[in-house]
Amino acid sequence: MGEVVKDEYQTDYVAGQDNINPFGLDLHAPVFPITAILVVLFVVGTLIFPAEAKSLLDGAKWDIIATFDWFFLLSANIFVVVCLALIFMPVGKIRLGGMDAKPEFSTLSWFAMLFAAGMGIGLMFWAVAEPTAYFTGWYETPFNVEPNTPEAANLAMGATMYHWGLHPWAVYAIVALSLAFFSFNKNMPLTIRSAFFPLLRDKVWGWPGHIIDILAVVATIFGLATSLGFGAQQAAAGLSYLFDVSAGINVQMAIIVGVTAVALISVLRGLDGGVKVLSNINMSLAGILLFFIIFAGPTMTVMETLWVTSSSYVGNILQFSNPFGREDEAWFQGWTVFYWAWWISWSPFVGMFIARVSRGRTVREFVTAVLIIPTVITVVWMSAFGGTALEQIQSGIGALAANGLTDVPLAMFQMFENLPLTGIISFVGIILVLVFFVTSSDSGSLVIDSITAGGKTDAPTAQRVFWVVMEGAIAAALIFGGGEDALGAIQATAISAGLPFTAILLVMTWGLLKGLTHERKLLIARGEM
Repeated sequence: MGEVVKDEYQTDYVAGQDNINPFGLDLHAPVFPITAILVVLFVVGTLIFPAEAKSLLDGAKWDIIATFDWFFLLSANIFVVVCLALIFMPVGKIRLGGMDAKPEFSTLSWFAMLFAAGMGIGLMFWAVAEPTAYFTGWYETPFNVEPNTPEAANLAMGATMYHWGLHPWAVYAIVALSLAFFSFNKNMPLTIRSAFFPLLRDKVWGWPGHIIDILAVVATIFGLATSLGFGAQQAAAGLSYLFDVSAGINVQMAIIVGVTAVALISVLRGLDGGVKVLSNINMSLAGILLFFIIFAGPTMTVMETLWVTSSSYVGNILQFSNPFGREDEAWFQGWTVFYWAWWISWSPFVGMFIARVSRGRTVREFVTAVLIIPTVITVVWMSAFGGTALEQIQSGIGALAANGLTDVPLAMFQMFENLPLTGIISFVGIILVLVFFVTSSDSGSLVIDSITAGGKTDAPTAQRVFWVVMEGAIAAALIFGGGEDALGAIQATAISAGLPFTAILLVMTWGLLKGLTHERKLLIARGEM
């Protein structure tokens, strides 16, 4: 007889058992009403006092970044090390959903969904603007190098890749794997609190868990609304640049209404007919655009930049990750720590969505797909877009060379201007931006709906419709009522939420390792591994 190992993670709690059902809905009693009240109060206060709110919240954000820069960097380093270790550890054989579980989606569709939710839109926004900013010294430079030099060009590509490579994806992987494991392997609700069962045990179904879920929903709503607002501004800037139309509030509002309408249709079609289809369209369009840039642009330069980006990223990753004794404090606080706080504040949304679509994958397959493959693809993307932009600047071609980085939302379109078929690829770029936002809105509503329904994944469709409309309404209200001040205030709040969530993620990492180790012992005792 083999050793009998008791499953420490058994619970009698059932997803949705504390729910209320007004008007035929299915809502978690404390989480939904408290979240709704907090969001409404915060948005109304921001609209009434946009400038004051931005000033106050921006100050808090930068105080947090300056005081806890070391904490953000060290924590992100821990997440990367743990994820890389999981690929090689024996627990990598554990399958999410049980050893006989089968994936719900094809590998290609699965990857397309997780990539689109993770950072697809950010790559459109920053792939040109970020390396250009570093190279020209628009806002400080990595390691205080001299702007507009070969060394600055190399570091610009390496630093950009650092912000979009292993570290952000490790944050997402930790959250997603924790939620997927405790939900699919331990039959707990698909909600953030479930990952804290190893620490809190059954208390997680009480107020400690309610607070965790409320924080997750608020951070997700604010993050999505902010991105939708800023995305509308980028799309409007692109339309203005391409068709010489106004990029004013009316156009931005029309874009938000359009994006919300398409997201609504996607929600009504369900996960398989909505997000999956949109994500596949995203990846197809992005692939076409990427190959066009490589082969219609400076092909040899892009190939050389691939090596420059990779070698600069790998060669400087330890120096980039060092939180102590930095002489380029202004740069790494203004960029790196800002990014880490932003990724962490987004992790409940992205992590839960990735978990939702990852049943049937082994831990090793999951971490490789979430950590390594996106990093490799991003190296190619950044080398193509950023390398082309830096080549144009160094050759004295176009608006970026003449004027530098004057308007971040326009940077990509200014790079396109010096390539063949400018109008077509610019239009494709605008469509890609919009479709990425539809995907984010749709997947975000799915996540918020799951949390506010107590972890249920089959709540009434009307609830998801409500959250899609709410995200668009908040973004539209912020733009119309407070403009960039209001959006900046909400963004500052989302980023500030990154501090408590960093501590939460560290606890989640400990719980995940403990849970996976225990699960392996169980499987070995049962003869399943």
